[in-house]
Amino acid sequence: MQEFDFCLITPSYAPDYHRCQLLAWSIDAFAPKTAKHYIIVPKRDLHLFNQIKYRNTRIITVESILPWRQLPLIKNCWFSFKHPVIRGWIIQQLIKLAAAEFITSNVFVFVDSDIAFIRPFDWNYFIRDGEVRLYRIPGNLCPQAPIGEKWNYNARRLLNLPSGTTPVTGYISQIMTWRSDNLKQLYKHIETVSGRGWLETVCSYWNLSEYVIYGVFVEEVLKASGHYYDSECICHEYWFNKQMSDVQLQDFFSSIPEHNIAVMISAKAGISVQKYENLVKNFHQSLENPP
Repeated sequence: MQEFDFCLITPSYAPDYHRCQLLAWSIDAFAPKTAKHYIIVPKRDLHLFNQIKYRNTRIITVESILPWRQLPLIKNCWFSFKHPVIRGWIIQQLIKLAAAEFITSNVFVFVDSDIAFIRPFDWNYFIRDGEVRLYRIPGNLCPQAPIGEKWNYNARRLLNLPSGTTPVTGYISQIMTWRSDNLKQLYKHIETVSGRGWLETVCSYWNLSEYVIYGVFVEEVLKASGHYYDSECICHEYWFNKQMSDVQLQDFFSSIPEHNIAVMISAKAGISVQKYENLVKNFHQSLENPP
């Protein structure tokens, strides 16, 4: 049976620093002790993120792994002489897609800055019968939106696959797990069908989802090689662009399902980390001091 070497990966930047700091604390508190957590940030933010000094943490700059530089006078945009101007949101996707080129672990666990773990877990949580978890929810159960259909359509164009059916299958959630060997096969597939480098090809699309690209590739090209599908959410989520009151935050944390190992409060909600940081850390205290 294959031995799995897991790591956690978080693309981030200065506006998400305090969220990422809480995430790093939670990884130190709840993840396996040998876990490595790679935080990838723009070079201009390196001095800020270097303050995160947990035993798990490794800070890497975007510029060391991708051929772009930030535009100094335009917020959150990147450029290179070989590629068009790229939005920061796309850069964060490209970091994930490029993971197999700069990290040697064979399983990647992607966790965004607005996630925090609240319960202990080990890597077996993501393994079943020697296969790695891949989030997948059938189209008839997946919330549909026009942008999701566009991501699916563009992923199929990128992979040279026929148009799919609607409603589209969902591959987007929190705490996503990919295999490095499948990601390397994705590079080769894109380069074979496009006749140019995979990164250059991906950058020619304006609307993409890295999770949809990988999910469609694994399901329809590789036929689920090395993955098992799981549609259960393992992270308690708050997606609304609206702040919660203190009472609502208490209710949110008190309603976390027992099988969930993390919470996600979207940065778009405009809730400061200080308002819920203690609620996250109370989970750790309750484990150390059971009633």
